[in-house]
Formats: sequence, C-alpha cells, structure tokens
Amino acid sequence: MRAVRCPGGTPTVVDVPLPVAHGDEVVVRVASAGICGSDLHLLSFGLPLTFGHEIAGYLADGTAVAIEPIAPCGVCDSCRAGDLARCVRGPAIVLGVGRDGGMAEQCLVPVSALSPLPAGIDPRNGSLVEPLAVAVHGIRRGGVRASDRVAVVGGGSIGLTALVVAQATGASVDLEARHDRQREAAARLGAGEVDGSYDIIVEAAGTASALARAVDLARPGGTVVLLGSYWDGEVTMPGLAVTMKEVSLVPATMYGRVGPSRDIDVAAAILANRPEVPDAMITHRFPLDAAVEAFAVAQDRAAGAIKVVLEP
Repeated sequence: MRAVRCPGGTPTVVDVPLPVAHGDEVVVRVASAGICGSDLHLLSFGLPLTFGHEIAGYLADGTAVAIEPIAPCGVCDSCRAGDLARCVRGPAIVLGVGRDGGMAEQCLVPVSALSPLPAGIDPRNGSLVEPLAVAVHGIRRGGVRASDRVAVVGGGSIGLTALVVAQATGASVDLEARHDRQREAAARLGAGEVDGSYDIIVEAAGTASALARAVDLARPGGTVVLLGSYWDGEVTMPGLAVTMKEVSLVPATMYGRVGPSRDIDVAAAILANRPEVPDAMITHRFPLDAAVEAFAVAQDRAAGAIKVVLEP
C-alpha cells in the first residue's frame, strides 16, 4: 500500500506492506489524515516510519472512527490515573512518532484507540477530532468555567480548536491571530476581538512572543494554559510579570481521560455539535499521492493554510 514517509526530511510516497492486526490491534482504512504543525517539525528528525497522528477512517465492518493516536502501556501509575500522555513509554506511544501513523491507505491501531464518530460527522472531516482532543485536555487542565473570560493567542489549528472547546464550556472567548485567514476563521467560529484582561489565556502558538502576550493579557491571579509546543526546546519566560501578577502557568499536552470520560470522545461530540468547524478550519485537501505539495502548502501559513488534510 501507499504511505507517506520522510527519508532525508522530504515527504515521500512509498510502498509499504499492508498492516496485519495481532492481539488487541485493528486495521483502519484511512479516510483522512491531517498535517499537524508537529509533523512539519518532525521532518528533520529522520524518523523511519509512516507519518500522521490526526486520523479518521473506517473499520472492516464500515464503522466510522476517529483515532486516539497513542498506544500507552496502560499499567504505569500515569496510565492508571488517566494521564495517558505521561506514560512511562514516552513519545514511543505516539502513532506517527514511535510507530507507523495514518498517512497511508491503512493504519494499524490498538482497539483502545478507537473513538466511534457520532452520526453526521464525515470521516473526511474526522481527523479534526485529534486536535480538538488536545484542546479538550488543555481546557480541562485550565479549569475553564462558563463565568470565565477567555483569550486565545494563536489562530492555527490548536488555537481554533481551543476557541471551539472553550466556547463549549459556555465561556466568552476572544482570539488573537497573526494571519488574515486565521482571523477570518476565528470570526466565523464566533470569536471576539481581544481587548482588556482575561481570567484564562490559552497560548496556542508555542513562541516566546506569544507567551509574553498571554501573560500580558492575564488579569492578576489569572491562568495561562501552555497548549502550544515549544519546539525550540527552551523559551524565554516573562518572569517579572508572571511573579508580580501571580499568574499560574498550566502546561498541557496530548490527551487522557477523567474517570470514564475520554478527551477524544468529548472532542468527537463537540465536532458533531459544531458542523461549521470543518469548513472554517480545513483550507486544503490533497490525495495521498500529492503529499509533497500538501506539506509545502501546510508550511505556508501566510498564504492561507490552516489545516491541510490528506485523503488516501
């Protein structure tokens, strides 16, 4: 079958063997695989596997599913507490990072990773469930309530999903973005313009300037949720402002569960309730064979790309 791998840092469509399920695994026929900002950063890592962790598709019986793209051990203290992102296996649990991902015609996943798509969600849009789950996790960790005034700094996929999830709590949400297309999408999704100070700010860009802006927007005693990924490894913190305003910094990564409630399932339900989200966020769709062009488009935010999706 065809799959996208990145030898030498270049997205390439290659032929790989069909996956074969064993034990608690199942094969999913992929309908959509989103290109995440992390995929763009991972190009230079030399990973010898199939990319893609934003995945939706079909089971052999036709059931439409989104994928929670992790294979945690399930027995360490973090897994038992529902904090799956903190599994002792580390990044090796992530599809597209530690094992083959979903930029392929078929994908092998643990049965535990399946999240049935609610009626009304086209699996071609179902790959949005994964970034929405990232936002669900962050909004949960930030403790957002309906009475909170919330700002989002960054209008990429994570910023827009944070907007949608925070709105689902009943909170008032404004968003600040760098690019026109991002601002247009935010307005379509009901975001206001950033003005004044806020109870909770979601930093969704993963840059020092975005962090400084988030802290600046925080009211005294406010909370900044660190939902963006700091790929440079280090980031300058506005320490004086954090200290003087007693701002709480709350990091959040990936997803997990609280009791019986999984972030991935909550995300699917939110997407089902907001049918306008795919049209606002998905700016480009490409067949799998056009992966090289798709990655190039995904890297050009200034030209209007928000979410680029591959459709095998």
